[in-house]
Amino acid sequence: MADEISTWVGKAAAWLIVALMLLVCAEVFKRYALNAPTAWIYDVNNMLYGTLFMLGGAYTLAHDGHVRGDFFYGNMKPRTQASLDFVLYLLFFIPGIAALTWAGWTYFQDSLAMHEQTFNADPIPLYPFKFVIPVAGAIVLMQGIAEIVRCVVCIKTGEWTPRLKDAEESDVVAQQLAGSEYVDEEARQLAIEKSIGMKG
Repeated sequence: MADEISTWVGKAAAWLIVALMLLVCAEVFKRYALNAPTAWIYDVNNMLYGTLFMLGGAYTLAHDGHVRGDFFYGNMKPRTQASLDFVLYLLFFIPGIAALTWAGWTYFQDSLAMHEQTFNADPIPLYPFKFVIPVAGAIVLMQGIAEIVRCVVCIKTGEWTPRLKDAEESDVVAQQLAGSEYVDEEARQLAIEKSIGMKG
């Protein structure tokens, strides 16, 4: 259930890229063709990008997409990987994300209480954007708990539970390997299978 929620939120937030692109194109046209720049555009760009970045965190975690030092980790057995992940989630992830979520909620409440606005010629409210901080933190925390459960299951069974498949990722691997003259067909198929079944 957590994977589905995180994936849905991440894919919904991805549409902010379209909004960002349209906003930037409109501003470039207004600024250079009409000589009528918009005062609040820079702040809105930052808010949209920040929202996209924060709401994409749980999606990335759900699909095991965060960067890690994979040289040693990738060669470990699943049970060892799960044990290491379990300890790191408990020691660092849960306390850190819980603190971020709590601080973000306090940050939002302070902003809402004063009806905080941006500092420019056409001020816009900041508190809706700051509300995204605790929301994103709560979703990442939920996904982190799901990852801990996944670790416990793997420690017991010796196998990672399957993750939701994101077809685009395996397509990208196939495209990248298709043009390589240094990879034979067997290695190519193995890499594609690993991209589909990574940790699952």
